[in-house]
Amino acid sequence: MLSVRGFTDDAFAPVADALAALPEDPGSQLVVWSGGRVVADLWTAGAGGADALTGVYSAGKGAAYLVVARLVADGVLDLDRRVVEYWPEFTLGQLTLGDLLAHRAGLIGVDGGFTPDELRDDRAMAGRLLRQEPYWRPGSAYGYHAFTIGALLGEVVRHATGRTLVALFNDLIRTDVFFGTSSVDRYRPVLAPPQRIRVPAGSLTEIAFNLHASPPTDMVSWINLPEVRAGGPVSGGCVASARGLARMYAAAVWGVDGGRPLVDRHTLTEFATISSDGFDRVTGERRHFGLGFEVQHLRYPGLSVNAFGHSGASGAHALADPGRGIVFAYTRQRCAYPTGAAPEVPALLATVLAGG
Repeated sequence: MLSVRGFTDDAFAPVADALAALPEDPGSQLVVWSGGRVVADLWTAGAGGADALTGVYSAGKGAAYLVVARLVADGVLDLDRRVVEYWPEFTLGQLTLGDLLAHRAGLIGVDGGFTPDELRDDRAMAGRLLRQEPYWRPGSAYGYHAFTIGALLGEVVRHATGRTLVALFNDLIRTDVFFGTSSVDRYRPVLAPPQRIRVPAGSLTEIAFNLHASPPTDMVSWINLPEVRAGGPVSGGCVASARGLARMYAAAVWGVDGGRPLVDRHTLTEFATISSDGFDRVTGERRHFGLGFEVQHLRYPGLSVNAFGHSGASGAHALADPGRGIVFAYTRQRCAYPTGAAPEVPALLATVLAGG
């Protein structure tokens, strides 16, 4: 049994047992909120403590989507308006903000791949994407914009508000979810996975994860570079703890520290609703996305249809389910790339739901 520290409410004690029963220690943190309060705050010996930070990759995309959802709720952005109305240089004139959030733009990468300097700079990526021919007819299909969605949304937000997406997020909530920090005080490097999955050459998956670049992007070494963490690319450069991710989603649903919820329930439901039927051209998953967020209830039985969240290449996963009154956040130091949420997440989440 693994050594697990922290606390749980009595109803959630089996969650600690489930974490302790993992076959090896991936350096995990697990935080659960129920009904607006913390009911489990756990970490394994390999995690380096409850406050340790590590690379959570796309699990940090939730921060970007919450900012956009808040701007939609406040009337600053409109899902039905064309992106070019906010960002005049954008070349896909008929694409709406809703289409962009639904990963329908076809701008999953660039021919020849992004350079290392571009890949840590959202403005530089956006500049390259303006000159890129889409990989499918915009609006006609969808596919995970793994490295590019943050750069594209960031330009929409900057043109609409005059401020960066990250600055707006930091104004909304203070939590251990960081974009653009080179601090190593609490950072624990992501560790390589035990095995790699080969991605077919020439596939859209290869392009979306910048594996066609020279050299191909290695996800593990990439997030561990101080200059990547300092650049803070929104799509994949997030550094966080499970406490930080959980607090972010709790703030969205209930509000924290006496504040009101970050986003109203109607808008959260709209962002959680399936945006496209059919199969994701990059990952092969069916009915993969709402608006930005990954659809949760089709992956995890027991969640309500308005659950929303996102996984990351390290195996991190964070979500909120307003219907069940649950927030779940899990991080791990041992990378699970390219599987998204770690293999143990379904069982851990099922245990959480049994307690809630």
